[in-house]
Amino acid sequence: MTDFPGSPDSAARERDAAESASAFAHPAVAPDRTAAYGDHPDQVVDFYAPRDGRTGAPLVVLLHGGAWRSPYDRAHVSPLADFLARRGFAVANVEYRRGGDDIPRQRDGAEPGAGSVGPVAGRWPETFDDVAAALDAMPALASRELPGADVRRIVVSGHSAGGHLALWAAARHVLPEGSPWRLPAPPSLRGVVALAPIADFATAVGLGVCGGAVTQLLGGEAGSVLGGDAGSVLGGDAGSALGGDAGSALGGDAGSALGGDAVTVERAAHADPGVLLPTGIATAIVHGVEDIVVPPAVSEAYVDAAARSGETVGLTLLGGVGHFPLIDPSADACAVVAEELAQLAW
Repeated sequence: MTDFPGSPDSAARERDAAESASAFAHPAVAPDRTAAYGDHPDQVVDFYAPRDGRTGAPLVVLLHGGAWRSPYDRAHVSPLADFLARRGFAVANVEYRRGGDDIPRQRDGAEPGAGSVGPVAGRWPETFDDVAAALDAMPALASRELPGADVRRIVVSGHSAGGHLALWAAARHVLPEGSPWRLPAPPSLRGVVALAPIADFATAVGLGVCGGAVTQLLGGEAGSVLGGDAGSVLGGDAGSALGGDAGSALGGDAGSALGGDAVTVERAAHADPGVLLPTGIATAIVHGVEDIVVPPAVSEAYVDAAARSGETVGLTLLGGVGHFPLIDPSADACAVVAEELAQLAW
C-alpha cells in the first residue's frame, strides 16, 4: 500500500512497516451488539456502548479503510472502536461491500486485465449504496441497539479509504442532480473527522495512492489511466511533480487527471470529495506528516479546494507520524483523534 511516485527511502518504509505491525497487532474486540442494515452479509454494523455506562453519549460512526478492498474489513478498527468507547463515545463500526478477486472489473462485466494483481478496489455502485444506506438507517438502528447513544450528536469518522467515505457521506446533499445517493438537505451530523483520507481524487491518482485504487474504484484499470507509470507522467517525484499544488500539476480537474474517460469522469463527479464542496458540515482532518501510504498532499489538496469554495476545513498534521498510528490505540496519535472527535461531538 505504499506505491506512489518518488519512492520513500528505506527508513520511511521501515517506519511504515513498524507502525502497521503495531496497529494490526491488537486483537479484534467483539462488539456489544451487531445489527443489519440490509440483506447482504457485509451490510452490518457493530455497536460499542460507552464503557462508563453513561447515557446521552455522542455516536461516532466509524468507516474502516483498506483501499476499498475485501482483505480489509471492520475487524481491524475494532480496537479503535473500543478505545473510543472507553473515552465515553458510543461507536457504530460499519461494514460495507468492497472489491475482491470474486468480482469482475467495474464496467460491462469485463474480466481483470492481464496485468491486474490482487483484488479490485471497491464495488461500483455497491460500496456507495451501502454507506448511504448505513447512514440513513443509523439513527433508528443506534436508538434500538444502543439506547444510551444520543443520535442527535453523530460524528462520522473514517481512516484512509474510510476517510474518503466519511467525507463523501457528509456531502451527499451536494451530489449532482439525479444521483441515487443525493439527499435533499444536509445530513444531520455534528461533523466529520477524517483520518489520512483519500480526500482528493486528482491528487491521489497523481501520486498512485494504494496501487491505483481510485482508478479501480471508478471502473478503470490501475495504472492504465496514467500510462501505467504515475512516476513517468509526473516526473518521478511526488513533491516536485505536484509543485506544492496538486491542482495545477493535474490541471485542477479530477476528470483530466483520470484520463478523460467518460465513464470514469462521470463517476468521479459522484464520488470525489474534492469536487463535492462546500458541504456546510464541520470537517476536521488528521494526517501524519510521515504518511507514505496516503501522503498528506492528498488532504492538503482537499483543504485547498474547500478554501476555494469558501469553506474552512481544519487540518491537523502530526509530525513523526505515518499512516497507521491514527487507528492504533497504543499510539499517542489516537488520543489526538479522540480529542478531535470530542471537539465536534460535545
